[in-house]
Amino acid sequence: MNKEEKQIDLIIIGAGPAGLTAGIYGARANLNTLILEDDIIGGQVRSSYTIENYPGFKTITGVELAERMEAQATAEGVTIDEFDFIEKVTLTDDEKIVETGDYLYKPKAVIIATGAKPKKLPIPHEATYLGKGIHYCAVCDGANYSGEVVGVVGGGNAALEEAMYLARMAAKVLIIRRYDGFHAEAKVLKEVEETANIEILYHHDLIDVAGDHFVEYAKVKDVQTGEEKEIPLKAVFGYIGTEPKTDLFKPFVNIGEDGYILADESMQTNVAGVYVAGDVRQKEFRQISTAVADGTIAALKAEKYIVSQKER
Repeated sequence: MNKEEKQIDLIIIGAGPAGLTAGIYGARANLNTLILEDDIIGGQVRSSYTIENYPGFKTITGVELAERMEAQATAEGVTIDEFDFIEKVTLTDDEKIVETGDYLYKPKAVIIATGAKPKKLPIPHEATYLGKGIHYCAVCDGANYSGEVVGVVGGGNAALEEAMYLARMAAKVLIIRRYDGFHAEAKVLKEVEETANIEILYHHDLIDVAGDHFVEYAKVKDVQTGEEKEIPLKAVFGYIGTEPKTDLFKPFVNIGEDGYILADESMQTNVAGVYVAGDVRQKEFRQISTAVADGTIAALKAEKYIVSQKER
């Protein structure tokens, strides 16, 4: 089937905070701007129950923040194509093509803002119990375990914040932590420690889960003594980090050893007219505020690039 070709100024791949911000700035620069998203709009932020570190909001849910960003982008004239799967891309200095199921887009500039996805728990039966007690989004699946005992694995803010969310509905939340501390904000850790139905299992590692058709218990190991035991619970939520979504772009843009796209502080990749923003970029800190900053810079640089190309 011959696909319809569409010429466009700017395509942004990904509709998380970085992509939506880039869209707002692109549209305000009078660029014909399209955001392509193969999943739900908002990215990882949508799965955050409470956000307390984004300027302007003492507290806001991830869903509400994502919806506000989306509304602002569309109000500025951005077209957002949700659940539009990209089949392949061509990204070179001279040619940029983004092919979806229905269209062959030929943009003047591209911003990659695909973000990252949760890392899978490294246990033998992860795939067996995925969706049947193994989960990666408390907001999405936590309500299924009201009144039950659940586990959380992870050592950052995300793990602790989601444990707090689960504690509102679960009878008990066990945080399984193989080390003696967390890489999290002191305020968040203090709140967790003061929550009556949260217990932290320091120096323990999740080695597997088991059950009949659904998770019924977790197998954990004391990393100091080597002792293994089984803990009855109904679900385990994993927050052990993220993996960048870069497979589409590997033939074209430079990618670091850890899989993130390399770019300078102007968000410029090795390909002229191709920029990167948000969690998919190689950088030290990954926060909503840094994603928004990336998206701003990427769009402003893309606009300058497009103008320079038109002048030629």
